[in-house]
Amino acid sequence: MVAAAFIAVVVGWAISRTNQSNDDTVILDTRVTIDPPGIGTNAAIEGDMLPDATVQTLQGDDVAVASLIGDPMVINVWGSTCGPCKKELPAFAGVHLQYGDTVRFVGIDYLPASDREEAFARDRGVQYELYYDGNGEFVNNVGVAAFPVTLFVDSSGRIVRQTGQLDEAELIDFIESDLL
Repeated sequence: MVAAAFIAVVVGWAISRTNQSNDDTVILDTRVTIDPPGIGTNAAIEGDMLPDATVQTLQGDDVAVASLIGDPMVINVWGSTCGPCKKELPAFAGVHLQYGDTVRFVGIDYLPASDREEAFARDRGVQYELYYDGNGEFVNNVGVAAFPVTLFVDSSGRIVRQTGQLDEAELIDFIESDLL
């Protein structure tokens, strides 16, 4: 039995070595970064009105997204399980401090409301309004399949820009060009 196990290991090793030159072979290890689907995966909604949907507060109260309309607004759809979301939340927190008096910032987490989700954002400096879309109504109505998504919404509720992951400079550029 020991000899059979040894032969199986040697044959497996030999087969794996012969496939290394094959361009179709992908070898993954723990250092590999896989990019998630891009914004092109999502429905194109620039120019559309912000869709009807209800999101929830941390306490579980319903909030109609339409009730948020009235000021220029940045809506960031995020979640703690999204790596790019984790990277961009500090930029949103910083830009909110700079533009929060003239532009409304709203975070909509695609996961159910929980203290853990709330703490995740707050630990990254987020001080703006956070809502939760645990039932997927907002995400479905907006056509989101890949995260994060940021919507730039004018004061009438029209979506003027839709993006994927942003850094601080891009966020500022879009606010200044689209909302101010």
